[in-house]
Amino acid sequence: MVSDVHGNAEALARAGDGADALVVLGDLIDFVDYHDHSKGILGRVFGPEKVGVFAELRRGTRRADTASYIRSLWDGLADARSVVEEAVLEQYDALFSAMSAPTYATPGNVDNPHLWPRFAGAGVHVLDGEATEIGGLRFGFAGGGLMVPGLVRNPNAPWHPYLRTEEDMAAALERMGRVDVLCTHIPPSVAELTYDVVARRPEWGSRAALDKIVRERPRWSVFGHVHQPLARRVRVGRTECVNVGHFQRSGKPHVLNW
Repeated sequence: MVSDVHGNAEALARAGDGADALVVLGDLIDFVDYHDHSKGILGRVFGPEKVGVFAELRRGTRRADTASYIRSLWDGLADARSVVEEAVLEQYDALFSAMSAPTYATPGNVDNPHLWPRFAGAGVHVLDGEATEIGGLRFGFAGGGLMVPGLVRNPNAPWHPYLRTEEDMAAALERMGRVDVLCTHIPPSVAELTYDVVARRPEWGSRAALDKIVRERPRWSVFGHVHQPLARRVRVGRTECVNVGHFQRSGKPHVLNW
């Protein structure tokens, strides 16, 4: 199991070695590489110096300044949307080619799920709001991140993260039915699992996922999204909740044995 791959196709090609199946929990795209500003889509398009400015703003609390700066960068391109989609497709081509068969994948917030169907097939199964049997257990998948209440999207933005409302997440979790392994990109809403100790702020966790865990008691809940969580494992009732990322940096998959 891997999550938050963020462009690490080389390690992804080895992740399924010796496994019955590879489970990918989203964030394939390396959009902003905070460790190497020359990489990622922003680094490729704008160069490391401008990404460095964006990263510094992003670490602060001046959200309006951050939004204004990135908007000024996109406005300098003739066709920003085409530039981004070309870069995304280039990364997806390398990443999906690296997936060993059989692979079961759900998108993260840093993904374009509308592009995934062209890469599915040949042992790569894309699931979102669905369940399937793997090794005699029922795995349910729900991807994406959560939309901040009151968020208004800019229809002209060159790229939109994959965000859903909590109500939409709840509907996806309901559609999959009861599962043995709950696979989501974001964690359930548990403080120890959502707090990032490096960013020093909580990320969004799903209340609907937590409710499903409490109500249906799956054996495992697996997820990523929070790169440096306060706790990587928390037990909720009989359910073992495990953050399986941050694969881009570790290059090591989480092995689920049963």
